[in-house]
Amino acid sequence: MATASQPTRSAEAGSSLLERYQRVRTHTERLCQPLEIEDMVVSSMTDVSPTKWHLAHTSWFFETFVLATHSPSYVTPNPKYAFLFNSYYVQAGERHCRAQRGLLTRPTVKKVFDYRRHVDDHVAKLIETIGNDSEHPAASLIELGIHHEQQHQELMLSDIKHVFWTNPMRPAYHAAPVQLMAHEPPPDAWCHIHGGVYQIGHADASFAFDNERPMHRVFVEQCRVAARLVTNGEYRAFMDDGGYRRPELWLAAGWQLNHEQHRAAPIYWDHTPDGWQEFTLAGMQPLNESAPVCHVSYYEADAYARWAGARLPTEAEWEIVARGMPELPELFGRRWQWTSSAYLPYPGYAPAAGAIGEYNGKWMSDQWVLRGSSSATPPGHERLTYRNFFPSDTRWQFTGIRLAGS
Repeated sequence: MATASQPTRSAEAGSSLLERYQRVRTHTERLCQPLEIEDMVVSSMTDVSPTKWHLAHTSWFFETFVLATHSPSYVTPNPKYAFLFNSYYVQAGERHCRAQRGLLTRPTVKKVFDYRRHVDDHVAKLIETIGNDSEHPAASLIELGIHHEQQHQELMLSDIKHVFWTNPMRPAYHAAPVQLMAHEPPPDAWCHIHGGVYQIGHADASFAFDNERPMHRVFVEQCRVAARLVTNGEYRAFMDDGGYRRPELWLAAGWQLNHEQHRAAPIYWDHTPDGWQEFTLAGMQPLNESAPVCHVSYYEADAYARWAGARLPTEAEWEIVARGMPELPELFGRRWQWTSSAYLPYPGYAPAAGAIGEYNGKWMSDQWVLRGSSSATPPGHERLTYRNFFPSDTRWQFTGIRLAGS
């Protein structure tokens, strides 16, 4: 996992399309190695999909958007897979209820892996046919499918963590705890931005999702952005100061949610006689107070920022700082960072035609932008202009807090 301040794409540089495809598909299956079959079929809440479903859905994506159109001889192993493994592409057909994905005992995990082999064989043949023709219409769709699968690799870890957390045995995904770097604040804890006009967004020919384009101008006032992420210890101080019991700190919807769901700490924290513990992919661990706080909602991040006498940065401020100080610690590889920017289209944005255009554009409502990447983001998937997005109450993702102020 890349934890450097700059996104790491060296493994992708110079690789052929087939090599990138095979590398990503192999990594997805490698993530399943610590799991038993029973682990792979469970859904613990509506937002969580079974591992088996992720394995199948990412194959369905290549089948539906690449092979069905660009490989005339392709035949699906089961026409019902189109219904079972479509996620939200309305124009691609009817879909199985998301909340019931964990009720599917069939197809079996073995059949799903067989499905992946079937799709892989045909995609490999298609790539051989395409050769080095980067202008072939299938090439860009395969590239999109590769990055789509990387998104699901992170979702697989987020989802299995929630599945294991709901199990009273609290099993571990890793045999050993993940070692985080020492979290020492730099001497200057703030990065300063001069007021003025800047450009943000993706501009070059390298891959980016459509919501990252086009590059455009923004005006920002003079401000400052924290040079590091908020730690567990700092967030615990917010809790100890009655943070969850002080209505003046909370947006109304967040305050109501706290009462309805009895929220009083980040989702995976547990107060024990021996002190605070945190559920991790390595199982229950003593709370590491110097590590960046994780799995907090937008509501929690916003309330903490208000308590700290600060605010969340806008996505423009985040990108300006990241462009100007690429050596800044914790931009990438630690936590996705909430911004105060609503997830909306950039000026000049236009979604692709057809069902593939539903990938990003249809979600530009009631979501907030997150920037950076997390410890669960696969290598090579980070990008300076990447716009992740989730609803305000999302907590099961690897989300953290970076502050900003005047």
